[in-house]
Amino acid sequence: MDTFRFASTNRPVWRMSSNNGTRRKAKLQHFTDLAPSDPETRTEIQGLFRKVRTYVKPPTGEWHIPSPNDALRHAVEGHCQLQALKESLNTVKNQLSDKNVQVWHQHTNSTNRAGKVIAAVRSAANAEICTQAWCKFYEILGTFNLLPEEALQSGELNTVHLCEAPGAFITALNHYIKTSESTHYCDWSWAANTLNPYHEANGGSTTIADDRLIANTLPWWFFGSDNTGNIMIQKHLLELQVFVSNMRRVDVVTADGSFDCQEKPDEQEALVASLHYCEATAALLLLSPGGSFVLKMFTLYEHSSVCLLYLLSCCFHSVNVFKPATSKSGNSEVYVVCLNYDGKEAVRPLLSKLIRNYGPHLADQEALFPKALIPESFLNQHYEVCSYFHTLQVETITENLQLFEGMSAELKQRLDHVRDSVAQEYLRRFQVIFLPRSRWISRNTVTPACCVASGGRSQGPKKQTGSFNERRELQTLTWRQRIERGYHASWIQRHFTDAGGTGCVLEGPLSKCNVDSWYVVVGAALPAIINSPFCEGGLLKHLNEALTDTVVDWTRVSPCDSCRTACAASVLSISKDDSSKSKDKKRCLVFGSRSVWAACESQTEDLILTFSAEPSFPQRGCVTLHDGEPLYQQQLVCCTVLSLQTLNPGDALLLPVFSALTRVTAAVVLCLRSCFHSVTFRCPPPCGVVGAALVCAGFCAEAAARILPVLTGVRDCMGELLGGDEGKGQSRDGDRQVLQFVPMEELLSAGLTEFLWTMNSEIIQHKLHLLMQP
Repeated sequence: MDTFRFASTNRPVWRMSSNNGTRRKAKLQHFTDLAPSDPETRTEIQGLFRKVRTYVKPPTGEWHIPSPNDALRHAVEGHCQLQALKESLNTVKNQLSDKNVQVWHQHTNSTNRAGKVIAAVRSAANAEICTQAWCKFYEILGTFNLLPEEALQSGELNTVHLCEAPGAFITALNHYIKTSESTHYCDWSWAANTLNPYHEANGGSTTIADDRLIANTLPWWFFGSDNTGNIMIQKHLLELQVFVSNMRRVDVVTADGSFDCQEKPDEQEALVASLHYCEATAALLLLSPGGSFVLKMFTLYEHSSVCLLYLLSCCFHSVNVFKPATSKSGNSEVYVVCLNYDGKEAVRPLLSKLIRNYGPHLADQEALFPKALIPESFLNQHYEVCSYFHTLQVETITENLQLFEGMSAELKQRLDHVRDSVAQEYLRRFQVIFLPRSRWISRNTVTPACCVASGGRSQGPKKQTGSFNERRELQTLTWRQRIERGYHASWIQRHFTDAGGTGCVLEGPLSKCNVDSWYVVVGAALPAIINSPFCEGGLLKHLNEALTDTVVDWTRVSPCDSCRTACAASVLSISKDDSSKSKDKKRCLVFGSRSVWAACESQTEDLILTFSAEPSFPQRGCVTLHDGEPLYQQQLVCCTVLSLQTLNPGDALLLPVFSALTRVTAAVVLCLRSCFHSVTFRCPPPCGVVGAALVCAGFCAEAAARILPVLTGVRDCMGELLGGDEGKGQSRDGDRQVLQFVPMEELLSAGLTEFLWTMNSEIIQHKLHLLMQP
């Protein structure tokens, strides 16, 4: 196959820019010489940017919103023609089941006509968070009149972005506003929602850990009263309406939500249907008359999609299904671009019913509308839309399968020329202009957790490896077998020869610790810890799988005979404060067993050891809560408060921690760093149990005086929440617990995240190492 064609549709919308500086000209010079010379290539490239279909309302007015009495009452019905398209597409996609996903992605990246656009934009435009999502949304902005004319004329633009992590739609819009002539003087306000990447119960295939924008713009992000950020909770929908109530009007809502469906690729549309319904309901509730809505969808074959597209077509003057050139042609992704909203009044009765039934199963049970109420004229147009995008996707997959067997040198050269030409056309068509870093949204005052994770430390394997068939087989293995076949196998199975933590030191006390800005966040009690900004997700997943299949009592786990634990005397020696000029004996407060440490007292004549009970291990039934168990957290905070109340300047502290995966435990470590000259850790600790021993040297009473009132308040808050069933770790206040008391901006700053990442990695490695023993 040496020629490639794409169908073309309507002409693109053009816009001009006021910036024609020499810097941009220099950046674009490379692409100026790449204009395609032959008509066939030009036609192919133009077609890439015209993959759009528009629903056209008949003049008879037969498209109207059905009565709410008929909504969500009838059984879901199938559409024979659409189901035939679904079956046809899945038959083609099934040919990919034996392909290694990484090899296949590498191949399809090489055939993707828009595959060089991202690099070109990064080079020419200095775009913030320049990802494929950035390029897709910038393409939408340049193709449709998405920003309402009323907003542009008034000079005030307000936008809301749902399921937005990591934030590329927001940064693309910022780039567009600050470089486009029509929006140059626009006063823009925005708010965003996503699953909270810092909430420990979020994770898996639904949560995006990339927090590059979030970490530096947290006040603009809505996570709801339970702090999860789950937009599919009815209470959160109403709270979001309050969150954006300071906006005079809402002009644009975007919804880019999805989750990983690669284990059930043939049912992607059905799996995300309820999410799409929730996103659309939120848009209809928030948008002002004349507003725009952009919704990411996939195939549109199910009755749920038919109903949703019909509803949107009744609520907006124009509804377009658009496949950006920068969206890989072989996937099912499309964007539904809705322009000029009629307003809430027109849809209010149905909207009220949607809100009453709002939730994660909104599209799973009854049909939004019965099939009989959807006009034949709409169904015919919808089938044409589906058939058009079905043809494009099947042609691309078929082409990629044929090219996977091999490409001639001539064909590779032509493809490369087309890819260069598409990048040139993208920059020219959408007038992509250089934006100085000073005009980005984020000034990078906080180092995001995702940047810490990639800063020299392995983040483990990609989410998807091997072929679909191989991944399905992997799910039948035991957790031990998965570890043995996995990326971390050799590291987990190694024996400790020296205690981890040597050379990993947090220096303190912190000169800038703005405790006046600290606040307690209370939310739904954590069911498990499946995500943490302070450790690698792959390791935590391995540990949770092991704990799910294994009954563990960490107080009775036998140590590994081949591993060397930290020497108690050496740990005590690093608790001495070398910066102290006083020759008086210092006290070391040890939370732990006297039998482990007292034998070393004779070797530490300049230290006086005092002992107190350490925090108890999480209960056996809560092993996947790790350090997130409320009772354990309360005890840890109580130990810290006791330390700050009783220690004298220059004294030391030894405090064991089970792990530091949660924001609460991370905040405790930050408090200790604020009150001591140095904090380090040793793993495995001398007592031989799991976890790590925090070693804090050089107590600073003045710093502790600022921290102590905050920690006392946190302790009291935890006590109130646990008051109903104290001693059982059960919350009496609607199953809620303290989730955070130090702002994330501070938890992500000044080396703390790197310290916790290292410590948690050592702890998890040790736990898995012990569990792997025969």
